[in-house]
Order: sequence, then structure tokens, then C-alpha cells
Amino acid sequence: MLQRKRINIGIIGFGTVGSGTAKILINNKKLIEERTGIDFNLKKIADLDIKRDRGIKLPVDVLTTDAYEIINDPEIDIVIELIGGIHPAKNFIIESIRKKKHVITANKALIATEGNEIFEEAEANNVHLGFEASVAGGIPIIKVLREGLVANNILAVYGIINGTSNYILTKMTNEKVGFSEALKEAQRLGYAEADPTFDVEGIDSAHKLTILSSLSFGIPFLYNDVYKEGITKVTAMDIEFAMELGYKIKLLAILKASNDEIEMRVHPTMVPNDYLISKVDGVFNAIYVEGDAVGSTLYYGRGAGDMPTGSAVVADVVDIGKRIVTDQKRRVFTLKRSSSFKIRKIQDIESKYYFRFSAIDKPGVLSKISGILGNYNISIASVIQKGRRIGGAVPLVVLTHRATERDVIEAIKQIDQLPVVAGESLYLRVEGEEV
Repeated sequence: MLQRKRINIGIIGFGTVGSGTAKILINNKKLIEERTGIDFNLKKIADLDIKRDRGIKLPVDVLTTDAYEIINDPEIDIVIELIGGIHPAKNFIIESIRKKKHVITANKALIATEGNEIFEEAEANNVHLGFEASVAGGIPIIKVLREGLVANNILAVYGIINGTSNYILTKMTNEKVGFSEALKEAQRLGYAEADPTFDVEGIDSAHKLTILSSLSFGIPFLYNDVYKEGITKVTAMDIEFAMELGYKIKLLAILKASNDEIEMRVHPTMVPNDYLISKVDGVFNAIYVEGDAVGSTLYYGRGAGDMPTGSAVVADVVDIGKRIVTDQKRRVFTLKRSSSFKIRKIQDIESKYYFRFSAIDKPGVLSKISGILGNYNISIASVIQKGRRIGGAVPLVVLTHRATERDVIEAIKQIDQLPVVAGESLYLRVEGEEV
């Protein structure tokens, strides 16, 4: 039976997620206390802007512009970092840990790139570090991997974990518009930043995939080993061809384990129309996980926003709070420093492929292209050629059986040098059998 105890909390960062977290801690305070037997007290919030109204009624003297009022306060038990970025967020976290405070963060970029050092510091100081909100917003995927599927060897993870890119691809699919127009609409609605690079180039998804890989396979955070490719080259034409072939294009984060090797990659991917993950549209996220005991599971929900992400932050607050009250020394997550797994390079993966060539409309072109593909052991599954423009360039689409990426890269290089091919060819990876 938990003893009733007050646990003091400080939040550094009062933006979107900070506001949502504060709302939940204040508005649902009685509910949380009834369910846990713990009085979680929001003692202090630090932010550079404490004048702007966030729509929350706060107790007197809660707001400060000095983060060190939280870090140096001996009465604060849990520090929540929600400012984002690497610095000064990392400094605030490290200094809080050294003050023997438990830390919670939603900062996926920081965990993915600096997490090894931060977790070593947490272990050395015997404090808990929660990061549920760093991946997929309100979807409790970290708790699922850490606890719900603890008895499973994880075989594969497929995730739509960036709502901005998913919104853009959904709009391109449903309204048959180009990337630029879809991006402008996402920015107008506030789904995309003025500089959308992290979202549309796969960087945000790669940060999150790095965290999922560590949880799934017990490896350190290896962000630099994740293959990253964005959606900027995907056109409305490719989406139309994909639909004709029975697929949708999604920006997928993919983890696979086989023969002591792990694939970690983010890229636009063609997924069969009848798969559940292909039906996840708009800003929603979904993560498919396959375990050797449980089989296939799918987790769906809002991947961002003040309240969904705030919900994940507060889940960590409660988890750590229970451990404080019961004096559990075991950390919520312990980083492993060694693993038998090797990271498979993108050149060594096997996949089905979609090719789009801009081919001169004349006899013998397909035979030249198919001849080169055959030389690299790439077998054609289907072909689409649209329109006729005698002597001009027309799109020629090829869907292949499984091939190695290395062979695909070399074949494309040769095909693009043919005088009957105009411009640079595009290829996308196709998932299906393993999803």
C-alpha cells in the first residue's frame, strides 16, 4: 500500500508541451492523487516568457524566468525538461541529475544524440529518467516496449512517427496536389514549422527511431547509424502510380532484426492499401511491433500536441513518483552498453522496389532497361507506361521482386546513363510481406 506523500515537481519550459503538462497536473490533480495515493505538487515553472497567457490558472509565485530556481531547490524531487534542442537542455538535465533529482524529458533529439552520456550520469547518481513523451506523443509505446512486451524478442518495428510528413502525404494522396502546396497548407495550419527540414527530411523520425531501437534491441543510442531519407522527392505522380499498383506512400521508420543484424532506416515507403498502417492519415501516428511471443501488435493515436504529449509526461511523473514512494532503486530504464547486434548498412538491405524512369517513347527502351536490371539480379514484377509522346519522354514505372539495395544503386546509375532515359530516375522501397 502506497503511503500518501507529497512529491514536488518543477517544469523547465512553458511552451506547448509544458502548458499541456501543467494543465493536466493542475486540472487532474485530484484524480491522479485518488489513483496513486500521491500528492503531485507543481511547485515551479521556468520559462523566459512568463507574461503570455497560457489559459491556466496557476498558484501564486509558481512562474520564474530562472531555471536554476528549480534545479537548486532541495524540495523539488522531479525536474521536467520541455524546452527542446540540445543546449541548454542538456546542461539543465545533467545539473539536475547531479543534484540527485529525477528527470523527465520529451526531448527526442537530445536523447537520440546525447542519451548515452545522460543515462550514464543518471545511473551514476541513482536517479530515474523518464522519456515516454519523446516518441509518438500520447501513444505509450515506450512503456509497451519496456514493460508490456518485456517477455518478447522484438523482431520488427514499423512506425509512422512524424505527423507533419504524414499530413503532407495524406493531402497529396487525397487531393492530388504537389509536395509544395501540401507543405504550405501544413504550415498554415501549424502542423509544420517555418523551417520544416527536421520533419520532411526524416530527421525527426530518425531521432525517435533511435530511441525505439535502443528499447527494442538493448543497444546504445546510435542516431548516426540510422539511414535517413525524406519525402521531398515524392511527387503527386508517384502517389498516383502507387495507388494504381495497390499501395500508399508513407514515411516509415523501420527496425528489423535478423541474423544478429539490425536495420535502422527512415524513408518514404510503399505499403499495401489493405494494411492497417497504410490507413493512418493526417497528423496521426501508428507503430506496428512484432514480437516472437505476442505476434503482431499496432498502436495508434495522436503523435503530438499539448495534451497528448502532456499525458505522456505525466505518465512518467506518476511512474517515477511511485518508485520514489516505495524506494525502488531500479531505474525506469537502464542503458545497455554492449550488444551482439551489428547495424546493417543500407546498401546491404533487401526489399522490393518501385522505379520511375523518364524514358524516351521509342521501341526497345523497356528491353534496354530490363536488360540492365537483369544483369543485377533485379526481377520485374509489373510495368506501367502512361501516355504516348513519340520521341519525347514519358514516365515508365517498374515494380520489382526482392533485390539488394547495392544492386539497385548500381543498376540505376547505368540506366540513367542510357541516351533513352531523360533526367534522374527515382526509386522507393516497398514493404509488404513483413508488415
